[in-house]
Amino acid sequence: MSAHAVAPTSPWARFRTWARARPFVGGLLVVLGGIELFCSGQLDLGNIRIQFGVEGLQATVIPLALVVLGILAVCSPAQRLFYGIVALALAVYSLIGVNLGGFVLGMLLSTVGGVLVVAWMGPRSTGTAETDRDRDREEETE
Repeated sequence: MSAHAVAPTSPWARFRTWARARPFVGGLLVVLGGIELFCSGQLDLGNIRIQFGVEGLQATVIPLALVVLGILAVCSPAQRLFYGIVALALAVYSLIGVNLGGFVLGMLLSTVGGVLVVAWMGPRSTGTAETDRDRDREEETE
């Protein structure tokens, strides 16, 4: 924040400022996709328990990893590329490892979230583009 900026006073304004400084939407979608994958991997139909994968382990590990990656992407935006790429790989692998990717819905949520985490550019700093343009013009004239 600049020296002249006023700190937000309401809790909603503080949350909005905090969320804009990190890949919040992408991380949230990765977490929601992981939760959906976890729920779809733990299905019970009467006396029949539906779990695909290596003894059902993938149906637990992959969703939990996606939830952790989504939380880490939001809490530590400096490492967002690593978290986003691993989340993308796990989301795509969930198609064959966890009930067709949580019946496709969990895979889609996690994939879109992973893409948003990787593509997140961070908050825009005001005046930076103009300063860079002015500096480039000065270098051209010299």
